[in-house]
Amino acid sequence: MRKYRRNDMRELSEQYFEWMGFTNYSPNTIRSRRIYLGYFFDWCDERSLADVVDVSRPVVERYQKYLFHYKKKRDGKLLSVRAQHTRLVAVRAYFKWLARKNHILYNPAADIDMPKLGHPLPKAVFTISETEKILSLPNIKEAIGLRNRAILEVLYSTGIRRMELIRLGVYDIDRERGTLMIRKGKGNKDRVVPIGDRAIKWVEKYLEESRPQFAWEPDEHVLFLSESGEALTANRLTQMVRNIIDKADIGKRGSCHLFRHTMATLMLENGADIRFIQQILGHVSIETTKIYTRVSIRQVKDVHTATHPAKDQPHRAEELWKELEDELNEEQKP
Repeated sequence: MRKYRRNDMRELSEQYFEWMGFTNYSPNTIRSRRIYLGYFFDWCDERSLADVVDVSRPVVERYQKYLFHYKKKRDGKLLSVRAQHTRLVAVRAYFKWLARKNHILYNPAADIDMPKLGHPLPKAVFTISETEKILSLPNIKEAIGLRNRAILEVLYSTGIRRMELIRLGVYDIDRERGTLMIRKGKGNKDRVVPIGDRAIKWVEKYLEESRPQFAWEPDEHVLFLSESGEALTANRLTQMVRNIIDKADIGKRGSCHLFRHTMATLMLENGADIRFIQQILGHVSIETTKIYTRVSIRQVKDVHTATHPAKDQPHRAEELWKELEDELNEEQKP
């Protein structure tokens, strides 16, 4: 059996997670930190590193190198740069806390060179017609189909995240003002976002005709319920939305987040100020929102079409091919 010492990393981590709790870190953040630190602790155990003072900067750098070469057991693929970054952030934050609480003299992970994160574009964005096709697929004559249609409409109208939708309460929609209250969004922050009239009407129809079939007493007033009367789980919501998108057969795959990308991109193309989109999406930094200026290609395409010199010679390519064809025919004549 493993013997614990006074400065054992795993023992002290329980104090760290407790501190995160009463300093108002979100449960999701605490859960993910616990998982990622667990990976680090397992790696340390294999090298007989149990005491926090055993971890030096060279040890952290060795762990970073290990992450770079690590292959996932599920598919044999290397960890993504973002996954490596996330695991190292957990280690750095933990040792920062240890140093602040005087368990160690300094943070050995403080000055390591973190993997540089790129800014990849969303893999896909729906067009308006594709979105309408997806929205029309749920069978609204059935209670589940009506609920699913209301969910899709809310995702498309507001661009909220998956967990933000799951946490919505019946009274979080202000129908008169056309707003939606997001409670404890990313970063544990509340915000108010606009919601369109069409989405509100579908939610009202769901509340009147569908939700009463799922709700049980005592009713906790969660907006979107499963067939068993409970709040939807993240995985169940993801699979439901993915199945509908696949059924649309539009050549694009994704789930809830794809509606977020679509809403932001289409609003930007229609002239919305990027600062308003930042506020709706709940981005702390506008740099995060600026990714949609690279996704929004319509204006660039319009400028290209209007100003590229080749626009004045639309048939020139056909003429060149005809000339080459005539020359080949002449050469082939006896």
